[in-house]
Amino acid sequence: MERPFYDELESRPADRREAALLEALPGHVALAKARAPGWARILADIEPEGVHTRADLARLPLTRKSDLAELQPKEPPFGGLAATSPGALARVFASPGPIFEPEGRRPDYWRFARALWAAGLRPGQVLHNCFSYHFTPAGLMMDGAAQALGAAVFPAGTGQTEQQVEAIEAIRPHCYTGTPDFLKAIIEKAEATGRDVSSIRSAHVTGGAFMPDVRRFYAERGLDVLQSYGTADLGLVAYETAAREGLVLDEHVIVEIVRPGTGDPVPDGEVGEIVVTVLNPDYPLVRFATGDLSAILPGASPCGRTNARIKGWMGRADQTTKVKGMFVHPRQVAEVVARHDGLGRARLVVARADGADAMTLRAEAPAPDPALAEAVAGSLQAVTKLRGHVELVPPGSLPNDGKIIDDQRRYE
Repeated sequence: MERPFYDELESRPADRREAALLEALPGHVALAKARAPGWARILADIEPEGVHTRADLARLPLTRKSDLAELQPKEPPFGGLAATSPGALARVFASPGPIFEPEGRRPDYWRFARALWAAGLRPGQVLHNCFSYHFTPAGLMMDGAAQALGAAVFPAGTGQTEQQVEAIEAIRPHCYTGTPDFLKAIIEKAEATGRDVSSIRSAHVTGGAFMPDVRRFYAERGLDVLQSYGTADLGLVAYETAAREGLVLDEHVIVEIVRPGTGDPVPDGEVGEIVVTVLNPDYPLVRFATGDLSAILPGASPCGRTNARIKGWMGRADQTTKVKGMFVHPRQVAEVVARHDGLGRARLVVARADGADAMTLRAEAPAPDPALAEAVAGSLQAVTKLRGHVELVPPGSLPNDGKIIDDQRRYE
C-alpha cells in the first residue's frame, strides 16, 4: 500500500513540529553568526541563546531579497550570508539581478521532493522538466528532487514547444514540472498538430502565478496540476496538495507574515509580506523578507498534513512582479526610459491576453513616433528579457501617483 505522505514529518502533531523548529532556532542563529560574516554583522547585537520563541524571532532585523543586489557586490558572491565557501558547494547559480545563490552537496538540497510527491510523481516514473538548467537553479532544483524520489528526468528546458511535444510523445513521461503557462502551450501545440501527450496526467508548477483560466484549461482536460511557492534563495516554502485549499508549509522553514514595510507579524488571516527563516546550514537565511504577499489560513489541511498553510502568492509587497516566471522591477522600467531621450513618465501594465501574461509599456512622449516605439520595445526586451508592447501617450496623460508597474492580473 502506498504511503500517503512524502515522510512522517508531514503528519506529526503541530505542537511537536513547532517545538522542534523553535528548539533548532538558537543553534541556527549561532551557526549563521559564527560562519557567515554578513550575518555576524546583521545579528551583532543578538544573543543566539535568547532566540527560542516566535516573539524572540520577531525582534530580529529583516534582510530583504532586494538587499542582496547591494550586499553581494561588496562581498562576492553571496554578500557574506553563506556559511559554506563557494569551492565546497555543489553549484553556484545566478538569477536575474544578478543575484547569486549557493547549492550545497546534500541530496534534494532545495527540498522540492515533497512538493513533487504531493503533485503525484512517484519512484520509477519520468518527470518532464521544463525549467532552465542554465544560470538559474530551477531546473536542477526539480532534477534533484526527482532523483531523491527515485524518478527519472527528461531535462527538457524552456521553449521549443514542437520539440517538447515530440519528446513527450516518444518518452511518455508521467509528470510535468515548469511554469504554469508553459504546459498549456505544449498541450495546445499537440492538439493543433494531432500529437499525443496524454502520458502526462499530473504536473507541478511554480515560478509564476497560477491563474484561474489556466487552472480551468487543465481541469477541462482531466489533468491534476498543483503548484508550489519557493524562491531561488530559500528553496521550497510551501506546496499545494490534493485538497487544493492553500499551500502547506515545508517542514524546514519558519514562516512569518508581517506588515509590509515593517517586521511586525500580523494576525493569522491578514495579508502581509512572507518572511522566512530556513534551517539550511549552507545558506542560513534569517528573517528573509521575500517581498511576496500572502496570508496564513486557519486550521489544518483536509489532506491530513498538519503544518500551517498560506493562501498562496497574492502579489508583491512592492511593485516588483513576475511575468512568465521572471521578476520585473521598477528600476528596470526606469532603465528603459533612460535609454531614450524625450520620454517622460512611464508605466508598465501587466495583464492577461489569450491565456498568457502580457506587458504593455505606456510612456509619455512629445508626439507619436513608430520608430521610437519600436526602439523602446527593443530596450524593454533587452532589459527585462521579456517581450512587450509599447504605447507612446501624450505628456501628462499618465497618473502622477508613483506607480511604475501596474499588475492588472487577478489572483483569485
